[in-house]
Amino acid sequence: MKIPYLKQFPDDKGYFGKFGGAFVPDVILKQMKEINEAYDLIAQNSDFIAELRKIRKDFQGRPTPLYFAKNLTQKYGGAGIYLKREDLNHTGAHKLNHCMGEALLAKFMGKKKLIAETGAGQHGVALATAAAYFGMECEIHMGEVDIQKEYPNVVKMKILGAKVVSVDFGAKTLKEAVDSAFEAYLKDPINSLYAIGSVVGPHPFPKIVRDFQLIVGIEAKEQFKNMTGELPDIITACVGGGSNAMGIFGAFIDDEYIELVGVEPLGKVESNNIELGNHAASLSYGSEGVMHGFNSIMLKDKDGNPSSVYSVASGLDYPSVGPEHAYLFSSGRTKVAAIDDKEAIKAFFELSRLEGIIPAIESSHALAYALKIAPSLKNKKILVNLSGRGDKDIDFIIKNYGSEYNV
Repeated sequence: MKIPYLKQFPDDKGYFGKFGGAFVPDVILKQMKEINEAYDLIAQNSDFIAELRKIRKDFQGRPTPLYFAKNLTQKYGGAGIYLKREDLNHTGAHKLNHCMGEALLAKFMGKKKLIAETGAGQHGVALATAAAYFGMECEIHMGEVDIQKEYPNVVKMKILGAKVVSVDFGAKTLKEAVDSAFEAYLKDPINSLYAIGSVVGPHPFPKIVRDFQLIVGIEAKEQFKNMTGELPDIITACVGGGSNAMGIFGAFIDDEYIELVGVEPLGKVESNNIELGNHAASLSYGSEGVMHGFNSIMLKDKDGNPSSVYSVASGLDYPSVGPEHAYLFSSGRTKVAAIDDKEAIKAFFELSRLEGIIPAIESSHALAYALKIAPSLKNKKILVNLSGRGDKDIDFIIKNYGSEYNV
């Protein structure tokens, strides 16, 4: 019998093919091994599994619904458009799925403090929520640019009791927030856990975050079969680091007839010119490289260092991508598309005004791709992972796009 994909990857050293691993100092490598051993132990523990299931049901409000977007489907014709409503998960995005799991792991290991980075603020809010739930300290590092852009989430983090550290070096966005958070973690790895916010970082975090996020795909698979009698033809999700995408893709990888499409941010496109520094489409335009402790596909400058990146979506402006995404794309199992700022914002307003659902700008990239391909796919079914809601983006949208869309 063929061994299921999830039983094969990653290997014992944290590799997905040639991607992954743990490129960190020895002192941190020791901590990563301890985290991996603790995770492998509790992942088999019935008490841990029961507690996590109870949290998901009674605190997070899972399962999140599957929704047929009839008005979008009617307007764009062709394929039926379905949404996995992670925007209805507590705190407004998929991020709490792994944050509650990571906090539970930290509690098991006797840690007292959670440290993390955040871009759009959704991971920061989710981790601050988990810290409050478990009675732990929480420190969130966030780029100065993103703090201004996503200020509603900054307020939420502070209300929840987290310390928010403004990162004011470099581009002052997600990459620098990761650098800053990792530096803070290095000061006291014994008493703290760096709760990475995506399927990135050194082993075992790409595996841990993926496994906690798999609930999205597991639910969606059962819900889609119950709703339609079959499985979707295409599944699409936005990809920055790639946690929401791996969460929904993971349950369908062995269903090889289903097309899995990761949608990257193409950012600013002027006169059809795609320039380095104006996008964050790592898989589309990057090459192999090591950053933040793992080997993957990344965008590089002329000196081979991580390139500056940009996206209208703060949660997607990262110059690399999770190693599992790099492997799946390189092996041909997944496909990659890119959506620019204008297309994403248009999709944001389309979903808001046609279905009464205000999406996160990150999720709007995946939706924009579905709207682009739907008209030519008669009798097909597209499942979009609506990874978050757009409350956090409203002020930014009004300031920058309000007049254009009559807001």
